[in-house]
Amino acid sequence: MAPKAKPKPSPSPSQPPPPIEDLFTSLNRHIERSEFEQAVKVADQVLSTNPSDEDAMRCKVVALIKADNIDDALSTIQSSQKFTFDFNYLKAYCLYRQNRLDEALEALKIQENNPATMLLKSQILYRSGEMDACVEFYQKLQKSKIDSLEINFVAGLISAGRASEVQKTLDSLRVKATSSFELAYNTACSLAEMNKYTEAEQLLLTARRIGQETLTDDNFAEDDIEIELAPIAVQLAYVQQLLGNTQEAFGAYTDIIKRNLADESSFAVAVNNLVALKGPKDVNDSLKKLDRIKEKDMQNFQLARVLDLRLSPKQREAIYANRVLLLLHANKMDQARELVAALPDMFPDSVMPLLLQAAVLVRENKAGKAEELLGQFAEKLPDKSKIILLARAQVAAAANHPFIAAESLAKIPDIQHMPATVATLVALKERAGDIDGAAAVLDSAIKWWLNAMTEDNKLSVIMQEAASFKLRHGREEDASHLFEELVKTHGSIEALVGLVTTSAHVDVDKAESYEKRLKPLPGLNGVDVDSLEKTSGAKHVESASYFEVNEAHGEGKNKDKAKKKRKRKPRYPKGFDPANPGPPPDPERWLPKRERSSYRPRRKDKRAAQVRGSQGAVVREKHDAGAAGASSNSTSSQATSSKGAAQNVAQSSKGSSKSSRKKSRN
Repeated sequence: MAPKAKPKPSPSPSQPPPPIEDLFTSLNRHIERSEFEQAVKVADQVLSTNPSDEDAMRCKVVALIKADNIDDALSTIQSSQKFTFDFNYLKAYCLYRQNRLDEALEALKIQENNPATMLLKSQILYRSGEMDACVEFYQKLQKSKIDSLEINFVAGLISAGRASEVQKTLDSLRVKATSSFELAYNTACSLAEMNKYTEAEQLLLTARRIGQETLTDDNFAEDDIEIELAPIAVQLAYVQQLLGNTQEAFGAYTDIIKRNLADESSFAVAVNNLVALKGPKDVNDSLKKLDRIKEKDMQNFQLARVLDLRLSPKQREAIYANRVLLLLHANKMDQARELVAALPDMFPDSVMPLLLQAAVLVRENKAGKAEELLGQFAEKLPDKSKIILLARAQVAAAANHPFIAAESLAKIPDIQHMPATVATLVALKERAGDIDGAAAVLDSAIKWWLNAMTEDNKLSVIMQEAASFKLRHGREEDASHLFEELVKTHGSIEALVGLVTTSAHVDVDKAESYEKRLKPLPGLNGVDVDSLEKTSGAKHVESASYFEVNEAHGEGKNKDKAKKKRKRKPRYPKGFDPANPGPPPDPERWLPKRERSSYRPRRKDKRAAQVRGSQGAVVREKHDAGAAGASSNSTSSQATSSKGAAQNVAQSSKGSSKSSRKKSRN
């Protein structure tokens, strides 16, 4: 009998919503406990009861931001147009988190310049790379009581290239660099920017110690502590790399990457620095390491979105540049071209994409196109033309185009007088055959240093090289004048020697007058110059006689202090008795066996060369010979017959193949 169906219970009437006061109490409790997702749910309950409650809407937006649900927070703000509360500040912060920096600044324009708005503006400007404007806002906020303001202030100064102002700023804020591990880390970065690597290393070690103590007191787990201190570990490895401790830096980078206990930006910097440290060695492994920091869903190389938000433009540019260089070393030209083509849009204000494009052309043996490209952009970007022209000069010099290389260097006015530039220009013009142009470069540099009011004056160096150059190219009079100026102004012995040598070709009296200033060489007082001139010259002396003379001279000098040779007791092999040495060893033991007197070559079997006629005749003759000799020597007979049998087998197979070929022809 089938069981009877149970009657369904009637639906209970819907329960009334809890009072607003209880909901706000629950909302406050969730916020204090950092339970932001639960806070959002409670705020929705309040809004379902009272859709116009501004406090609930504000709590919901802030809770979404705290829970890192930036997209939901921004959509909630955009749907709250009916509220009278101004959500522009929160909207600007959400746009900043989404890296929509221009829209974020636009949203803050209608906000009053209170400390919170100014602080957000400074952070937006910092991320957009406008460091000077960022520092101006921090300077205005110095009098405001904002927690950890000095940390961001120091970071802004370093990024603006004003690392030398860090210590002065800390003094004005009355803050010590070791007041927190974050500030100690930023201050160490400023020391590294000023090339004070040893001091930076010590301060980074102090920052790591302070950070471990602080985070341990805050009950952080060991892995969390390592993640928080990862930037210090990466920067410490970077400083060690700059100090020349490449092995320590290599080990530190490798350990950070293997453990994978670092934030995304620190991990990316460690990967990039390790790739740069390895250089062109193991290119494929370096490319695989860079693949770990790219966007996973992208087929082409593009940094992960979180790195676009956290890394500075300079850091991102370095990673992309290293990627291109590795692709060139790996001869992956298609990928290199594709990546280089995308870089101008990523870094519109940088010349690095242009330099990388020129590098790709050079790798393709198109140095002429690279020179043309760099020359065009040098004219379009005069404020950035220096580095472009230097790159063009390098490409042209490597491609054996000295005219173009010299022309590029000549267009950079602020380095024309530097000794390195002068030497390079002279060498390029010499290679091109423009001797007059090279001399003009030296004359111009001498003129500049004559009028220069600097402590580190390079006039003597330039004049010495100019005199040597003119003497080398047959301009003795000009060289003599330069050497004379050097002797009068600097009193250089080298210049005096050059003056005497040069004047001997132009003015003998002057050469003799200046020759008297030279100090006499020791050991030449007893030399008769007149008799030396009458001789026919030096005779060739064998090396043995030379050594004999030196040995006799040494014996005459040290005959009273002759040293006795110390007699050492000979060392014998283990178990050898010198009293009973036994038979002498074979004097031919080191010779090959064929070269020894006892060697006897093996006797060849002459019967093997007596094979004649057809196959049957050979078998018969072999058989008869074996039978005739069997009575005299059975051993040799057996050997002969076995050998003959082997030969017969081989020959019979060969003969059968021949007979088969003959049959096929028939």
